[in-house]
This record gives sequence, structure tokens and C-alpha cells, in this order.
Amino acid sequence: MLQVMTFDWTPLTKNDTGKWAELLAEVERADRVGENYGADDLADDLDNPLLDLAEGTLAAWDGDRMVAFGVTACRPAADPVHQMTLWGAVHPDHRRRGLGGHLLDWAVRNTPVLHGRRFPGRPLELHVHAFDSNEGAAALVAGAGMTPVRWFYGMTRDLGTEPPAIGLPDGLTVVAYGEDLTEAAREVRNASFTDHWGSVPHTPESWKNAIVGVQAFRPEGSFLVQDGSGGNVAVLLTHYFEADTEATGVREAWIQIIGTLREWRGKGVASALLAHALAEFRAQGYQKAGLGVDADNPTGALGVYTRAGFEVEHRTTTYALPLG
Repeated sequence: MLQVMTFDWTPLTKNDTGKWAELLAEVERADRVGENYGADDLADDLDNPLLDLAEGTLAAWDGDRMVAFGVTACRPAADPVHQMTLWGAVHPDHRRRGLGGHLLDWAVRNTPVLHGRRFPGRPLELHVHAFDSNEGAAALVAGAGMTPVRWFYGMTRDLGTEPPAIGLPDGLTVVAYGEDLTEAAREVRNASFTDHWGSVPHTPESWKNAIVGVQAFRPEGSFLVQDGSGGNVAVLLTHYFEADTEATGVREAWIQIIGTLREWRGKGVASALLAHALAEFRAQGYQKAGLGVDADNPTGALGVYTRAGFEVEHRTTTYALPLG
């Protein structure tokens, strides 16, 4: 505890995004999990109206250098449980000094306060997503009584070779995303994710602040599938992180959302939409595509991605702690 208190602990502010990005770059250089963030990306995170900067963020400072941080925000809904996630990291030079434990203790204390203001009386769980390669993080959360509840894959596909063309079922067409389709895309995402573990519906506000209104969103790499009457049956939305390219020299199109309405599953819609997107990514100069998937996804998504040429690059485990 004495070591922990030798640092200055303060909430994050928008003036900290540069130092925050520097910390995350050091973490990535040590951990090599493929996560790179620019100051603009982090500013978008701080703009989240569901994030209380004063009580939902905490950073440790060694002089003018940020050496650890934690962020925990409310979600748009608590159905059936409010799952609040702690996102945090510690500088490689300052690990095993109690900073991670201090952040976890802080989150255990603060998330019930934040939760109670938004969803009083509803059940709450604190979640932590840890890369399986990070044995220290796994030991930390397990020691705090958190248990593994879900597993996820980070998958990538090299775009050096042209993806095979896959046709849509008769009567369906792929259309490019436009601002006039913002609400339609949100509705398809919400409807197609109702049976996804941990998913809650996006509100128009959270949709803008997390998906289509952020620096990383790429409308030119985003698409919907429509039927003959103009109804929307599937959606694929893409983000691109310039910090990734600066760190790796590779332009990666990150598929943030892909979903198909339940009644259209099993008919090749997702495979055709994904093939179309991959071809567009390649034409737009991307060298790689990536996405994340629940290892136990009930929709068959993992098989769709594997058949499209995606391979598992990283594995993460979600740990949970009931807090009320």
C-alpha cells in the first residue's frame, strides 16, 4: 500500500489523452496484443455520456508520466444484469507493485455507486476482460474473487489474396452505409444481437457516441443488406485505428459490428456480406481485416469467420464479480 500511495492518483481529463496514449503504447510494446490507441480515440472514450470522469476514471502519475489507469462506465441498459467493465492497465516498469490491485479495489468500491444512480435496485456485476497471455492479470482478478464466465477470440484475415465472391440469396442486395441509414443500422444491430451474451440494445445516443460518431468509424467500409422492399436484414460496420498503422505499418479494417436478423440466418447472408466487405477493404487499400467473436456464439458466427479465412490471433477471458 505504501508503494501505491507514492503515486499521485487523479481522475482522467481530456488534457490527459496524450499521456494516456503514451502509456498504452508502452503496454502494447510489452504485451503485444495488437491494441493501439491514438489520443483522438481516447478522447472519444472520454466523451461517452455514460462515463462519469470524476468517479468512473482513475490514473496514477509518476511525475508527469501516467503509469496506470482504470475506466469503468455504465451501460445503456441493465437487462437482466448491469455489466460494468473495468478497463485498465499498468506500465510494464511498474507492475507487481500493487497498482493493479489498487485499481481493482477502486472499481469494486465505485461501480456500485455509479450503478445505483442509473439502475437502482438492479443486479450488478463487475467484469474484467483479460488476454489469456497476461498471466498477471488473471492472477490479480482471481485473487479478488472474480471467476471466468466467457471466452472470446480476436481474429484476423490477411487481405493479400482476393477473397472469393459469394452471392447473396435472390432478392437481397448490399447497399453502402449512409447517414440516412444510421437508424436502420442501429435497429438491425439491436435485433440481431438479442441472443448474444452480454449484449444490450444501443440507444440513439450510445450508438452515436460508441459506433458511428467516433473518430474511428469508416462509413465507406460499412454496409447493410436489404430485401426487395427496402427492408434491412443485415449490417456490417467498420472502424479503423490510425494508431495501429503508425505502430505496425499495416492498415487493418476492424469489423466492429456484423449481425443478421434471426429469420435470415443459415441462408448465406452473413458470408456474402462479409465477402463483399473484404473485397471492398482490399480495394480501399487495407492489408488486413480483424474482428472479435464470442467463442460460444450461438449464431454460428465463428464458423462463418473461419470459412472466410479468419484465424484466431488472440484469446481473452471475461471475469465477473457479482456486486449486488
